[in-house]
Amino acid sequence: MNNTFSLYPPCMPYDTGYYSADEHNIYYEQCGNPDGKPALFLHGGPGGGGDVNVRRFFDPKIYRIIIFDQRGCGRSKPNGLLTNNTTWDLVSDIELLRLKLNIDKWLVFGGSWGSTLALAYAQTHPSSVSEMILRGIFLLRKKELQWFYQEGASNIFPEAWQNFIQIIDTSKRHNLMHAYHQIFKGDDKELKLKAAIAWSQWEAATSSLSYESSRVDEFSNPHFALAFALIENHYFINHGFFDNENQLIDGIQKIRNIPTVIVQGRYDMVCPIETAWEVSKNWPEASLIIAPFSGHTAFEKEITHELIKATNEFSKS
Repeated sequence: MNNTFSLYPPCMPYDTGYYSADEHNIYYEQCGNPDGKPALFLHGGPGGGGDVNVRRFFDPKIYRIIIFDQRGCGRSKPNGLLTNNTTWDLVSDIELLRLKLNIDKWLVFGGSWGSTLALAYAQTHPSSVSEMILRGIFLLRKKELQWFYQEGASNIFPEAWQNFIQIIDTSKRHNLMHAYHQIFKGDDKELKLKAAIAWSQWEAATSSLSYESSRVDEFSNPHFALAFALIENHYFINHGFFDNENQLIDGIQKIRNIPTVIVQGRYDMVCPIETAWEVSKNWPEASLIIAPFSGHTAFEKEITHELIKATNEFSKS
């Protein structure tokens, strides 16, 4: 790949803080140029929390980079709280943060669940969004959840799948999301933690074409895994809190005028390319870029290149 774009050097926040919504204290930070082009990064999961390296997708000399940890995860508190934790609560949190920071419009960047939330936010507040960069499109539809948590990706990663299902009694494996939900609602703290780590490890093991032991180790951290697994399962059991599973596709007509780049790994096993393709067919104005030798994570070389190419291009507008 000629003229490959790579991550910008690490940068430290010039501002960090918390703001309150319901029972939640939500962490946010600002990096880069305080007078620069505002850009909001939406992390995945739901429940993934912030990663300091995501700051590096933006030129810190040009962008005012805003990152926040969604309710119940990362540096937000309390960890793992599911009360008042829905897609629409997060949409409200994003808009509250925009107003708090006196931002007129901002570029919204989100991958995986972050793409879901970006679409939900933009369709609710289209006048608040200048551009969007989306990666690994995920719409929380039944076929997408079944692929990853029942049968589909299981056929590609059988050894990781065995680790995912072994905690579940054989008689309950016909509905694994529900079986995990019963554990997460239960009182057995030791079993809950064991299940949370297994749930988190499954996603970590399948996110890139090559196995990354460091990612699996990171996702196995008890503090991370509990929030990640409980919040993901909570959202998935409740179908993302959408009115219907085609809500985000039906809502594309509200945002067709927002300049948008979609970056999708050809071999994304977490969020298969079919969904991005369907979104693209319904949104011809958006640019769909397929990374031909990549999986799911934003930190695979091809995907990183395309994401930074997009932030560089949008920095000119």
